[in-house]
Amino acid sequence: MTDNTIYPLAAIRAMALHTQGLTRPVADDTTTTQADIIAAANQIGAVQIDTLQMVHRSHYLTLWSRLGNYDVADFDAVMYGAERQFFEYWLKAVCYIPLEDYRYRLPLMRKLRENPRYWHGWLNNDEHRALAAHVKQRIHDEGGLRTSDFKSDGKKRGAWWDWKPAKAALEYLYDVGELMIADRIKFQRVYDLTERVLPDGVDTDEVSREEMIRYYIEKGARKFGICDAMQTIDIVHDIKRTEAKPHIKALIDEGILVEVQAEQFDGEAVTMVVHRDHLSLLQRAADGDITTGRTTFLNFFDNLLWPRGRDMAWWNFRHILEAYKPAAQREWGYYCLTILHGDRLVGRFDPKLERKSGTLRLKALYLEPGVKASDELVASVAVAMRDFMAFHSATDLIIEKSEPKVFGKKLIKML
Repeated sequence: MTDNTIYPLAAIRAMALHTQGLTRPVADDTTTTQADIIAAANQIGAVQIDTLQMVHRSHYLTLWSRLGNYDVADFDAVMYGAERQFFEYWLKAVCYIPLEDYRYRLPLMRKLRENPRYWHGWLNNDEHRALAAHVKQRIHDEGGLRTSDFKSDGKKRGAWWDWKPAKAALEYLYDVGELMIADRIKFQRVYDLTERVLPDGVDTDEVSREEMIRYYIEKGARKFGICDAMQTIDIVHDIKRTEAKPHIKALIDEGILVEVQAEQFDGEAVTMVVHRDHLSLLQRAADGDITTGRTTFLNFFDNLLWPRGRDMAWWNFRHILEAYKPAAQREWGYYCLTILHGDRLVGRFDPKLERKSGTLRLKALYLEPGVKASDELVASVAVAMRDFMAFHSATDLIIEKSEPKVFGKKLIKML
């Protein structure tokens, strides 16, 4: 490597995809094990949780994008079973996080406990504090409980705070680390005491906030592969840019983060950072030794696109969720999945699984401008779509709208 090397766009895409476990071609004859699920989740650093379920929820999809068809019961066992390897808490958002990170989330729990800006108004009410103590005592005496195990007074509270009082107490106790999520039943959280959920042997020695910031800057650099220096903190929501800047500079000065010049979609070269442990991987990508052979579909919360702005800077592609827009304002659809083909983002589709009939309905299917529905592309998408349908136990595919029309026609024919 030389100081004046400009790494081409193909190389930085390949490196990021490889780091994120998105370069292995789909294989029809492999059986995915719990060990594979653990390895994939650890490789990407965390798995974001979301409630939308037009198809499988996002956390299941994120692993499918890397592993192909697997049994979601194995995913749940890894996250909640006797040999759990992850815990639910805030990171990018609410995520499944490796247990090795537990001590690095303790500073946030402390911050919410000692300077509870978010909960300040709620805690100012004596009844709420008493309720939190009551809720915790019930869980202590009865074991893990769901929100539905507490009676509501029936009052409406409006907007986000339209929770029964016990729900707010549960969430407060969870945020400050007194409760953890022991399980989910029909996606409803089961809250239990932290000491009963956290496995033995997990390091609970709290780090300083400065150590936490440095840890997540390094982790972001490792998991994203290559990124803008400030994008390293896009792995976590509770670090401000102004807080991160001096730590990023220190890591660069120490040679732990290495600045490189990398090409963007528009041809401009910009300064990015690579963790020193990944320099050889970057060289392999530049030498063309990393094959980007996977065609798969990415949900909106996929880790590949956690770094803000990467979708446009690297692919000139808007990776967007329109579920919360009024229908008339949606350009693409309610819950579009992005089509990754090799190292390109080539299109998207808006799926809905009709579970009773086993039908996967694509309300819209799009290719990006300039992308041709070649036989090679359609065949690769068809392989991924067959696996996607198997993952959802779907036996029929209906495409309501396709742009261009030939894409949908060829895809149906190849299926």
